[in-house]
Amino acid sequence: MAGPVVLVSLPGLREIDLELMPNLREATAAGELLSLTPSFPCVTCPVQAAMTTGATTAEHGITANGFYHHGPPDRVEMWTAPSTCFQQPRLWDVLADRDEPMTSAVWFPLHSKGLEATAVCTPAPIHNPDGSETLWCYTQPTELYGELRDRLGDFPLQHYWGPRTDVKASAWIVDSAVLAAASYRPDFFYIYPPHLDYAPQRNGPDSPEAKRALTEMDELLGRLIAGMRDAYGADPTWIFAGEYAITEVSDVTYPNRTLREAGLLAVGPDDEGCPIDLDRSEAFALVDHQFSYVYVRDRTPEAIERVASLFLGQQGIDEVLVGPDRDKYDLINDRTGQIVLISSADSWQAYYWWEEGGARPDFTSNVDIHRKPGYDPVELFWDKQAGGVPVDATLIAGSHGAPAHDPSQKTIALTSAPGIAPKGAESAGITDRDIFGMTLAALE
Repeated sequence: MAGPVVLVSLPGLREIDLELMPNLREATAAGELLSLTPSFPCVTCPVQAAMTTGATTAEHGITANGFYHHGPPDRVEMWTAPSTCFQQPRLWDVLADRDEPMTSAVWFPLHSKGLEATAVCTPAPIHNPDGSETLWCYTQPTELYGELRDRLGDFPLQHYWGPRTDVKASAWIVDSAVLAAASYRPDFFYIYPPHLDYAPQRNGPDSPEAKRALTEMDELLGRLIAGMRDAYGADPTWIFAGEYAITEVSDVTYPNRTLREAGLLAVGPDDEGCPIDLDRSEAFALVDHQFSYVYVRDRTPEAIERVASLFLGQQGIDEVLVGPDRDKYDLINDRTGQIVLISSADSWQAYYWWEEGGARPDFTSNVDIHRKPGYDPVELFWDKQAGGVPVDATLIAGSHGAPAHDPSQKTIALTSAPGIAPKGAESAGITDRDIFGMTLAALE
């Protein structure tokens, strides 16, 4: 059996970024550098699912960073689904089911709660009755978080997402992974340090802030590489996989505003800030970066076409896929909407359903990832005067999620050893789904 394999998932990584990442270059100098085309939707949860299952979006079922559940009552679930939402086995499941089982550690990918692995760690803050939060992580074994906290302090959740986001969260992830490797020495270790995801969205992918994040991330990778060498007593085989590239955006669209103006999206009473009433809405868009799924209550072809026509030719919307057209990107799954809206590369989609200055719920000005019915990158900002998250989608400078048709939308994968990638990959490149097979090949 080969030595241990460490797979590091690095969102936002581009080939041009390697100029500022000497530790990453050195660790992979003897291996392979490959162009990587992410699957659509090119966002966190579906891409991580593709890498760890080798399956298409339709097959693994992780269709976005959230799900729309048909009721009653209808509801949206963002960032909270457990491991059981997967419809295909993942790498650690496959390894555990071998005739000679192999062990795995799983560090901070989404949908980690309840998965079967030797060691698991993912954020799980405790929401107290008074509205406060207690910093915590879900771990397997249960007592592991207490051990990590004793060594490193609590996981700094406030630096993981929101206006205070910085390198401290990824540093904790890296340091805790090294401690776990020393304790459990798993055959396979999957790690997701998200630091490169934030500055490009907040300031632009080529901004000074984004370049500083690259330097900080490379320093962490140097620490991770040295720490894993000490933990295992030898160098593991490394696979570094970019999840997607972040492109500059200068435009934003609002699908739910369009639906509300057409009388299809229902809202609640004014005294509650006019929240979306999903049970009474004829159509609703679950918005996620550069795409959205539109769920139409009347699923007749005529009704769906009428809703789709609202978006045809709309500025910032590049594709409107209806019914079987969704198969263009392997999206025929009960979890996707009847209509898929895809942004152009320089635009993104915001979840807002109210007009500027109109009534809206209080949570729209908070860092509240579970109550908002869609992804909100504006939570990376803070309005000091208002004392909350600004409600201004034009602040966003970078986004991702649209199909990677242009080289600027593609990312890279790097290995520390040759011969892991599929034949011809050095010239043709790979997809995120190929990471699954490459990992298994490295473990042979």
